[in-house]
Amino acid sequence: MLVRLTMICNGATAATRRGSFPLDEPLEPRSLTVAKAMRGTMRRADRVWTAPALRARQTAEALSLDASVEPLLADQDHGSWAGKSFEDLQARQPGDIAAWRSDPNAAPHGGESLADVARRASELMDRLMVEPGHTIALTHAGVIRSAIVHVLGAPLAACWKIDIEPLSITDFRSDGRRWVLRACGVTSSKPTKPLRP
Repeated sequence: MLVRLTMICNGATAATRRGSFPLDEPLEPRSLTVAKAMRGTMRRADRVWTAPALRARQTAEALSLDASVEPLLADQDHGSWAGKSFEDLQARQPGDIAAWRSDPNAAPHGGESLADVARRASELMDRLMVEPGHTIALTHAGVIRSAIVHVLGAPLAACWKIDIEPLSITDFRSDGRRWVLRACGVTSSKPTKPLRP
């Protein structure tokens, strides 16, 4: 039995370009244009899922993918940090930021910890391992990093050393017994014409 999971990171938003923790904001115009240029590059899928966030649903729509919402793909809940810049929080709450970056179970912002996100990603991967066929999942960088760490059996702290670019593709395969990481960070070719904001 062959199982394939293709995770696509949602496009960037104005907040993420500024280095802020996300709210439920829309994609920036450039991301919409790049996603539309990627249409038709995805192979046939047996199911297409999207995270509940607006930016993930808009990415699916821009790719012309008819996706159903899967709650396990949700971005990390950043609680009181949502909408605030990392730089500002680092200046105002350096101890909280340090705890969050060093302890996977810490959630000083009142939202989810990295371990919470990893549990959701692991649950999704375990469920899909017995689901034959190809699943495309539109989700967020944190969920994709957690899935990679799960497949590699790496410690959760390794998540901080994985960079997931907006609109990049990460591909996994399973034989029904174990997952393997097939490709990570694959990006589509950018449109040849200059993009306007």
